Amino acid sequence: MTQDVVTRFAPSPTGLLHLGHAYSALMAWNLAQNCGGRFLLRIEDIDGTRCRPEYDAALKEDLKWLGINWEEPVRRQSEHRPEYSSVAQQLWQCGLLYPCFCSRAEILREIEGAGGAPHGADGPLYPGICRRLSVDEAGARIRRGDQYALRLNLQRAIEVAGSGLVWTDLQRGIQEARPELLGDVVMVRRDIGCSYHLCVVWDDALQGVTHVSRGEDLFEATHLHRLLQAVLNLPTPVYAHHGLLRDASGRRLAKRDRDETLTALREQGVSREEILRRVGLLS
Repeated sequence: MTQDVVTRFAPSPTGLLHLGHAYSALMAWNLAQNCGGRFLLRIEDIDGTRCRPEYDAALKEDLKWLGINWEEPVRRQSEHRPEYSSVAQQLWQCGLLYPCFCSRAEILREIEGAGGAPHGADGPLYPGICRRLSVDEAGARIRRGDQYALRLNLQRAIEVAGSGLVWTDLQRGIQEARPELLGDVVMVRRDIGCSYHLCVVWDDALQGVTHVSRGEDLFEATHLHRLLQAVLNLPTPVYAHHGLLRDASGRRLAKRDRDETLTALREQGVSREEILRRVGLLS
């Protein structure tokens, strides 16, 4: 590794950070520090229905308390929607996206009627209902005002990218991309006009991120991200998918479960050193 290493921590301000976030941020920070590299903070706030400014402010206070600093300005995804629309348009023009008018209920009925669906990394794969629509049928529904998302035509994307896509994971070595594990994922959500997968791939490339340090729960998503990098002609970072912090029962820490937050721990007088011990980064 050289001084050109660039890492990032990219939280969504949908709640207060917990120990799992501290571990992830510190892993990315330490990787940059150990290599004499750069560390970036990116705020992934495209979902305006769940993100809150108070959580944005709180996560920065938590990171400062942990001794982490970052370069300014901080990139906020909500300020760059036109960029993501342009990337989606690029995929559309290449014939790699198609409109999907399905509700979750319709998808479930299709799967049940077919006796099940192939399973991927996150459960049953989208059964391709709208992929089978003709251009005229889809166009008529759009003109009628039907709401729709844009899905990736996985098979076409694989044909464009070619075979033999790989990436390097610092824990697991060279990995062969298997984007079929995720199927025809949504690239443009009907409610927010973009998606996590599209935004994160674009932002990492735009910001020159060379090493993506993140939890192993996103390992399968990297198969898809490698495909998107290929079809968009973007560089591929080195990945480091670290383990997840879990409670005594083995359950992974999560915001939705209201696990003890860094803010609460700080208010209780817990020190930074104690946090490092709790996440296993200090003996």
